[in-house]
Amino acid sequence: TIKKQDILLHYPYQTFDYVIDFLREAAMDPKVTSIKISLYRVAKNSKVVNALINAVKNGKSVTVVMELQARFDEAANIYWSNILRDEGVRVIHGVPGLKVHAKMILVTRQTKKGISLFANLGTGNYNESTAKIYSDHALFTADRRLTREVEKVFEFLEKNYKRETFRHLLVSPFNIRQRLVKLINSEIKNANKGKPAYIIAKLNNLTDPKLIKKLYEAGQVGVKIHLMVRSMFSLIPGEENVSENIDAISIVDKFLEHSRFFVFCNGGENKYYLTSADWMPRNLDNRVEVTFPIYDPSIQQEIKEFINIQWQDNVKARILNPTLDNQY
Repeated sequence: TIKKQDILLHYPYQTFDYVIDFLREAAMDPKVTSIKISLYRVAKNSKVVNALINAVKNGKSVTVVMELQARFDEAANIYWSNILRDEGVRVIHGVPGLKVHAKMILVTRQTKKGISLFANLGTGNYNESTAKIYSDHALFTADRRLTREVEKVFEFLEKNYKRETFRHLLVSPFNIRQRLVKLINSEIKNANKGKPAYIIAKLNNLTDPKLIKKLYEAGQVGVKIHLMVRSMFSLIPGEENVSENIDAISIVDKFLEHSRFFVFCNGGENKYYLTSADWMPRNLDNRVEVTFPIYDPSIQQEIKEFINIQWQDNVKARILNPTLDNQY
């Protein structure tokens, strides 16, 4: 069960139905008191929305953070907001000036032993249609280090005046940029000491000038950097005296590579993170995004194997290099 151990799902190789079942069971569980969720894009006939409506009908407190400025889905999200509000769901639209792109669910359960929190954190949308063709990851967890901070993110979205602090989550626009720079600096420090040092990142887009400059700096002191970037890519890898220690590939295949993660060597004690955020100024500074650590060793191993499979791809992986040859 989630309470005993974190569980990581890999879409579309594992079904999105687990998330729908999670919401349906929460809606029916008499001990569940509340459900909170952030929605960015939902399916046309959304089973997620239906589960939330059923939860309200069963007496649960349901809060939906619906992003109205999801590109191309503005009209659909207004429609779903009205449907949910009419059914008694509390619908809020986040923070003025910040697009809410985080993927979060928080379920509160009250028993005789006290309150338990269960969370789902992901790299992709709560959309059962796109989950069949997008490659994404989602974590189920009851780890209080994470669930308490997910609760804080929702509190910020509900009460915009609250300025939260986070120890475990990296949350835009609060601490993600500073924490990423700190993690890169740590690799630079270890490389200068002759310790193992590397960074692995998989992103949809990498365009942030400050992080790119920092990656160049890390590579120039010996940090090995492996990047998988599907789309916009503003860094030049493999250039003499600039980025010899940076390798990059792009995979475009049957499924849209939508997941985002990064790994820092950390002197041999790897730090693993999954995230909703690309490394772009808009995602780091002008959106609400959540990056979450993976603490479970067995799930860390899963991610390591996933990285190895993709990095060794010799069919659909294109090499990104200064000459833009796009060689497979």
